[in-house]
Amino acid sequence: MDNTAVKYEKALFIYNGNAGNEELKWKLSQTLPLLSEGIRELRVVKSRSAEESVRICRDYSREVDLLIILGGDGTVHQCINSIAELDQRPVVAVLPGGTSNDFSRMLGIPQDLEEAAGAILAGEVLDIDVGKAEDRYFLNFWGIGLVAETSRNIDADQKKNLGVLSYFMSTLRTVNQTEPFSYEIIADGGKKYEDEAVLIIVLNGKYLGTRELPIPTIQADDGLLDVLVIKTSTLATFRELLSIRNPHTDLEDFTELEHFQAKDLRIATPASKEADMDGELEGATPAHIAILPGHLRMIGKNFK
Repeated sequence: MDNTAVKYEKALFIYNGNAGNEELKWKLSQTLPLLSEGIRELRVVKSRSAEESVRICRDYSREVDLLIILGGDGTVHQCINSIAELDQRPVVAVLPGGTSNDFSRMLGIPQDLEEAAGAILAGEVLDIDVGKAEDRYFLNFWGIGLVAETSRNIDADQKKNLGVLSYFMSTLRTVNQTEPFSYEIIADGGKKYEDEAVLIIVLNGKYLGTRELPIPTIQADDGLLDVLVIKTSTLATFRELLSIRNPHTDLEDFTELEHFQAKDLRIATPASKEADMDGELEGATPAHIAILPGHLRMIGKNFK
């Protein structure tokens, strides 16, 4: 190897070993040869469970300057939670190997694996915000209501066979079953929001189920969380959501949703509601959610 091409001294490459052998061989063949050109010492480790992914990331992260995760949003979520509290954290790179790969899209990583590997070696190291809900961390979103119920209703076989379509099918099954719930949100220790909703989602990323939300203020490096409260699942709601991108829209005129930004949130509901973090069902209300500005260094494209 030409030493001038070395960009990282030591890297850990972790991947989910539960996929089919032929699929795994193809994914590894698309990524490892390219990555090895820019890394002096590349350690490749196969994980067979979420628990094992957590242990591997935690045990090796102090020894490497780059952590490469080949997997979907769930695998990324587990690995991020394993290193978020470490005093010394490596740069993190994400190779899209799951169903939606939403946060890799937020980082501007190509969804083609070979292109993604090249983008990791050529990309910038960005200071990325991380959300914290109680003692757990999230990169993309925290949500209750429709989003959590949709995750619970996803059929495992459909997800394996249909990929992204399974999320939309689950949403269609769930939307007519979702009952509005009362909520109270205290933002930044002051302003109070209270009403009924079918969905509350706290966003650090702008992609959900591969779809980009029409909310231009969402950035993963601005030190702010975007809060979206959907009060009803009607056509009028979606019209209001689409109009957020219009700079002339007055959010005070909205009747079907709320959108605002905050650094610190306290969310309560009369009965505890299960929460979804990055597609994983974890935690519940009441919840204290805060943004940790620039908490992780991740490879991607500059958002500016």
